[in-house]
Amino acid sequence: MEGGPQAASKTEFTECWKRARGSPYIMRLALSAGLGGLLFGYDTGVISGALLYIREDFEQVDKKTWLQETIVSMAVAGAIFGAAIGGWMNDRVGRKKSILVADVLFFIGAIVMAVAPAPWVIIIGRILVGLGVGMASMTSPLYISEASPARIRGALVCINGLLITGGQFLSYLINLAFTNTPGTWRYMLGVAGAPALLQFILMLSLPESPRWLFNQGMEEQAKDILSRIYNPSEVEDEMRAMQESIEIEKKEEELVGRNLGEKLKGAFANKVVRRGLYAGITVQVAQQFVGINTVMYYSPTIVQYAGIASNSTALALSLVTSGLNAVGSIISMIFIDRYGRRRLMLISMIGIIVCLIVLSGTFLHAAHHAPAVSNQDTLSFGANSTCRAYTNAPNLASWSCTQCLQAECAFCANGQSEFHPGACLVSDKSIRGECRGNHRVWFSSGCPSRIGLLAVIILGLYILAYAPGMGTVPWVLNSEIYPLRYRGLGGGIAAVSNWCANLVVSETFLTLTKALGSAGTFLLFAGFSFIGLLFIYALVPETKGLQFEEVEKMLQKGFRPYPFNKNKKQDDDKVGEDQVA
Repeated sequence: MEGGPQAASKTEFTECWKRARGSPYIMRLALSAGLGGLLFGYDTGVISGALLYIREDFEQVDKKTWLQETIVSMAVAGAIFGAAIGGWMNDRVGRKKSILVADVLFFIGAIVMAVAPAPWVIIIGRILVGLGVGMASMTSPLYISEASPARIRGALVCINGLLITGGQFLSYLINLAFTNTPGTWRYMLGVAGAPALLQFILMLSLPESPRWLFNQGMEEQAKDILSRIYNPSEVEDEMRAMQESIEIEKKEEELVGRNLGEKLKGAFANKVVRRGLYAGITVQVAQQFVGINTVMYYSPTIVQYAGIASNSTALALSLVTSGLNAVGSIISMIFIDRYGRRRLMLISMIGIIVCLIVLSGTFLHAAHHAPAVSNQDTLSFGANSTCRAYTNAPNLASWSCTQCLQAECAFCANGQSEFHPGACLVSDKSIRGECRGNHRVWFSSGCPSRIGLLAVIILGLYILAYAPGMGTVPWVLNSEIYPLRYRGLGGGIAAVSNWCANLVVSETFLTLTKALGSAGTFLLFAGFSFIGLLFIYALVPETKGLQFEEVEKMLQKGFRPYPFNKNKKQDDDKVGEDQVA
């Protein structure tokens, strides 16, 4: 989940500020539509905290890893279909109505989750919310782009991207606010309905996209809306530019076909588009397989893996990672046009790999130095409370908290110090209450660790490595690398690849940690990241400062980095010699 803002220059931001002061209507339009990004970000972040308390309320969720993964990932599955439906709705009924429908779905989904009597109802709510997120994720930036003056379009679209990270940060604040409130997760998930309702009300008073109206033959209505957005001297020029753009699009439709089958056939038969897709899909899949959405969806759980058992403390520390993600997005906007897309991604991937390897080592160290299990302390809770696997083990003296959790039991820490030997007990709600009733800490996800805070610091560095490069650049690259007539199709294929990779990662993370341990899982993501680094180096060209036509020529010629470009250089020299001869 992780989307990103389009790059905008410093001049665009200056011009945007001037325009906004002279015409507040422009900013009202961008902020109202940009609330779709806020909903996107809020949904991404809120489930990570809510899941901690859902597990406490429903024992079957706490004991079944696949159920936790399904609750998290069903929103992603819904978003894949939402994005597909949203593309059709955008053209059929317009951008404004598509946003309104997304708000209704999101609001209903939030209410369903808030009142859910059982886990399967939460899953239905997550699917509804996902449908809304998928529709909003593509419609909101499109609406802002088509209803913005050309000179400040990039800066205004950035608002949507910033609101995504802002929504993630807000979700952690809301989670933290409701940690000690009866109903915890119900309020966390239900509050999501408020921004959806607010956007619905605001959008009712805003116009349809002028470009969509013009395309539907409603030219006077489009002109009336443009007169409220543009300076009077610019309206006629914009109308002419819109007319020319739509005529070009119609000609392109005749070339590539109108239905999806014809467009796909033409895209894969075109060498330039294929090479663009190699690059576009590579960066979108790599963005997810570095493991970023394990952090966004499960960060409090990961913090607990590091040995910090308190839900409120885990949520507070997760707030830091979300804030760093927003900071990284701003850094990207500052440097993307200075250092280029390719360089930012390569540096980002190297930083990600280093952080994941160190994080893996930290978790491995914590597992090997976990507190021991005290047989006397364990038996003091009674035979019915004792972990069955522990009592049947041949060598009780070798057991530590790590073995206890691997046996799907829980560790009740020593009352004097969490790092002293404690009890290995059945992971049961009533026994958990008995443990906490004795003023002891209950560990069911991770063991007490003296270096738990170090893992959180490395997690923060991982976010700072990810956000400026792999967090935002893949979306920018995909808006630049395809020929104009295939830009929508190519970007759509790459976006679906991103959502599908997101679904795979979010649906398997907890299962992987159970099978490989936290250290093994993060080492696996480091391996995926290294493969992604190699593919990005080999397949992704630099598009900084190039016109769309220049990008197309570069792909036609073929991109080969060192050392693969040696034969290509010889071929080019030979062609030059033949031309001279």
